[in-house]
Amino acid sequence: MWRTKCRELLRRSGKPTLLGSIAVAALTFVSNKLHFDLPVVGPLYLLAVVIQSLSGDYPSAATVSTLAVGSLDYFFVEPRFSLRVTHPLDILALVSFLITALVITKLVARVRREARLAQLQTDRIDHLYDLAQQALALEPESAAGERFLDLFIGVFGIRAAWIFDGDTGQLHSVGAARSEVWDKMRQAFINGHDVDDLASEVCIRCFRVAGRVTGAMGFEGLHDPELTAGPLISLAAALQERTRAFRRASEAAGATQAEVYRTAILDALAHEFKTPLSTILAAAGGLSEAGPLNREQKELAGTVESEAIRLGNLTSRMLRIARLDRGEVKPRLELADVNSLLGELVYQYSSVPGDRRFSLATRGKDLEVLADPELFRLAVAQLLDNACKYSPPGSSIEIEAERNGEMVAVRVSNSGTSIPTKEEKRIFERFYRGEDVRRYTAGSGLGLYVARKIALAHGGDLELDAGKRKNAITFRLTIPQAKVEIENAAAIM
Repeated sequence: MWRTKCRELLRRSGKPTLLGSIAVAALTFVSNKLHFDLPVVGPLYLLAVVIQSLSGDYPSAATVSTLAVGSLDYFFVEPRFSLRVTHPLDILALVSFLITALVITKLVARVRREARLAQLQTDRIDHLYDLAQQALALEPESAAGERFLDLFIGVFGIRAAWIFDGDTGQLHSVGAARSEVWDKMRQAFINGHDVDDLASEVCIRCFRVAGRVTGAMGFEGLHDPELTAGPLISLAAALQERTRAFRRASEAAGATQAEVYRTAILDALAHEFKTPLSTILAAAGGLSEAGPLNREQKELAGTVESEAIRLGNLTSRMLRIARLDRGEVKPRLELADVNSLLGELVYQYSSVPGDRRFSLATRGKDLEVLADPELFRLAVAQLLDNACKYSPPGSSIEIEAERNGEMVAVRVSNSGTSIPTKEEKRIFERFYRGEDVRRYTAGSGLGLYVARKIALAHGGDLELDAGKRKNAITFRLTIPQAKVEIENAAAIM
């Protein structure tokens, strides 16, 4: 570090010092030839020092000033050709000359430095303005990638630039691809601290919006990072927020448009499914009434009619699930008996050909709730479908209903592989399907999401009952008892 500073000082001050020394030597030689005395030579030396300070820095000017005082003393102050001074006034003159030269040099150096800083400030503002103009001309989705970084390379002449988006976790770079810089940027983002590496000329700054770190940006070869990096990061952060706002607006517009298309498609599907089903039902009923049929023909007609009804119910349920996925659940509450609703569902599933066995166990009579019967059946049907999908062939599916404090709890259990702990909360998310089951079982990831949405709309909940049975998966759906709901309503009134 010390050697580097010395080399930098020598590179910056060496040439002005050499030129000033040559000027002092030439002035000394000429003054000696012309036999100038001290009153004449002194102002000439001072003029030479002032002129040298206009082009050199303070160390070079101070060196030349000291050399001029030494030359003045050696060649023009009695006794000559000696650095010894005998007259007190000569000593005062030399000291005054040195102080005057150094003060003038210092003032000139300060003025030159301030002028240089002012010029740098002007150039930086011009570059920032140019950068802002070019960045705003980019498409919003491009203001966080390589095209955005190319602007910094072109306008500020830096060697490399990197940007890390905290929302997407993406890292973009232009110029030298250095893994150690990427690691530093991630650490800077995680810790929320800026990084300056003087050896590699790399500076990293964090994006902060409303006190929150949203990303990081790094530069290699940026001139004067202490003054320049701050405005650059502020501009980049503003443009990144613009990109995020555009992304959110685009996603919202896309979701709105998708919802419009989705509603239209669902309405069309409902019409296209219901019309042929109605025709099949009408034809099946007409066969029974058309004339005498033998027993086998009546069974076939009955099978067609029952399966058409089942397909119609399945279609209605799937369309209802699709509508509930996005829309707000508004149950039409009425007094409903949980035992009766579960009995109907178990009978319906047991009558479908298959290798699953269904059993219903209710603990307690009059398990009444204030619920929307259609939505309640839909929620429990999702749990039963889920149990059929993920249970081994030939296994049994158990449905239990009981009072649990002020709630009525319905449990659906099936044999099968337990759900990993890390997925126990996520299985209720929209469109989420476990890493293992998605490989061998088809599904949309909406069943548990919609079932829980229905339970929450009734003031209850749906959760995984992990400790109920070993080597089994149990879901528990809870809804407030009707008595509790009525008492709460009466208390409010």
